[in-house]
Amino acid sequence: MRRLDTRQHDFARRFEKLLLWQEDDLREIERSVAGIIADVRQRGDEALLEYTRTFDRFPITRETLAFSAAEADAAMVAADAFLVKTLESASRRIWDYHRWQMPTMGVSRFEDRTGVTLGQRLTPLARVGIYVPGGLASYPSTVLMNAIPARVAGVGEVVMVTPTPEGRIDPLILAAARLAGVDRIFRIGGAQAIAALAFGTDTVPAVDKIVGPGNHYVATAKRQLFGRVGIDMLAGPSEILVIADRDNDPSWLAADLLSQAEHDPSAQAILITDHSPLADAVEEELKAHLELLSRRDICRKSLADRGAIIVARDLQEACRLASQAAPEHLELAVADPEAYYLQVRSAGAIFLGRYTPEAIGDYVAGPSHVLPTGGSARFSSPLGVHDFIKRTSLIGCSPAALRGIGPAASRLARAEGLSAHRLSLDLRLLDLDPVRREPTGAADPPPTERPPPSVPAPSGSPIAGHPGLSPVSESTLAGLGVAGEASDNVGPGPALATLPLEGPSPTGNPGQTTAATNFGEASFQESP
Repeated sequence: MRRLDTRQHDFARRFEKLLLWQEDDLREIERSVAGIIADVRQRGDEALLEYTRTFDRFPITRETLAFSAAEADAAMVAADAFLVKTLESASRRIWDYHRWQMPTMGVSRFEDRTGVTLGQRLTPLARVGIYVPGGLASYPSTVLMNAIPARVAGVGEVVMVTPTPEGRIDPLILAAARLAGVDRIFRIGGAQAIAALAFGTDTVPAVDKIVGPGNHYVATAKRQLFGRVGIDMLAGPSEILVIADRDNDPSWLAADLLSQAEHDPSAQAILITDHSPLADAVEEELKAHLELLSRRDICRKSLADRGAIIVARDLQEACRLASQAAPEHLELAVADPEAYYLQVRSAGAIFLGRYTPEAIGDYVAGPSHVLPTGGSARFSSPLGVHDFIKRTSLIGCSPAALRGIGPAASRLARAEGLSAHRLSLDLRLLDLDPVRREPTGAADPPPTERPPPSVPAPSGSPIAGHPGLSPVSESTLAGLGVAGEASDNVGPGPALATLPLEGPSPTGNPGQTTAATNFGEASFQESP
């Protein structure tokens, strides 16, 4: 495990190198996953069954792809009763936290100073898929941490997929799914399960978003299918960064570092302290703890490759380094964590004080333990109810409101050379003009001498499909700068809804008419 000191002349370079994670060469996995996705998309259930028989080694059929309600009930009985009670306790805390996190759903709106109605509508996703790893690993807590936020958000249906090697599954996984309100569970895994959730098959429904951790094949499939379906994040190896003052038990700190190192040889564990003797003591405790752990080999490689103990000048400097790292988990093992947590801009979760180890957040604290990794806490957040809610903007203009802000939009459309945008605005503005039906000002000169093409609607009749709108003459279209081949070569055009202003012109030219348009709190004045 490397030892660094911020006073070293090359510390900045070494710290930056420490934070870099060089992902394995995944080109072969990328090709393999792309083939699996294409196969599942084309052959559906047939491909799913073949991959599951090959990789999970049991005779699955279309009828047994999904777990039955009876199987879920049996799992509740077969699982260790004390552990089921523990899961129930954890699930209540997770439900409570995410109910507190829940925003007000439905529609909120306001009318601005120009009379435009603006707002938004919050709507839960219709269907979500959750991937839960299987095989040697069994993580019922992952079921709770992914499914409960979706249920609290109001998702219509929660579908879970999990591999069952040789047809076996830990009954606690099914028990957790029951406690979290999962609707359907399929015994499929790998890239083929992600593809099935993205495209849907005759048996597996397509979902709007896929969440949950997985191996390289699962993560690669999520990456390739993003856009077709939403995903939570592209998670990397686990991370913990501990900031500790001198008044700490080094044995506790060593255990906290190892709690993440045991996840993966690529996991990262970093301690930053302002007390060099504490750094020495933690290093010794790490050696002692390692001898007691069943996953000691994984821990040793993690600490050797990506671990570090750093001595900083003070705790403020430690917080600056933590902000730079933007770790998944940040422990503030200090006397007054409230004085420091606001100094760290970016972290997935912050654990306040010596009696709040990271492991409490993995299981029973309440917030989801699905957190951004690899420095992505700089721009992303933990999984929560907001990940299962979409926002829709609402915009409504009355005739008066369009008269007020429409000319500004028309001028911007003209400036960007989008003549159809401008036409859709100007047709309405002409209809609202109480004085004239034709614009003033010179028309844009056509690029050739050819006359503009005729307008399909006959003179004097309503425009087809819009019986309440008067016809627009060729001269009107020419005046709007959208007639014939001149439509993409828009010139100055008319100033619609112009109002003569009293007093001298802002341009200094007496008698020149200016257009004044209110747009929110801004006022634009310009020459036509």
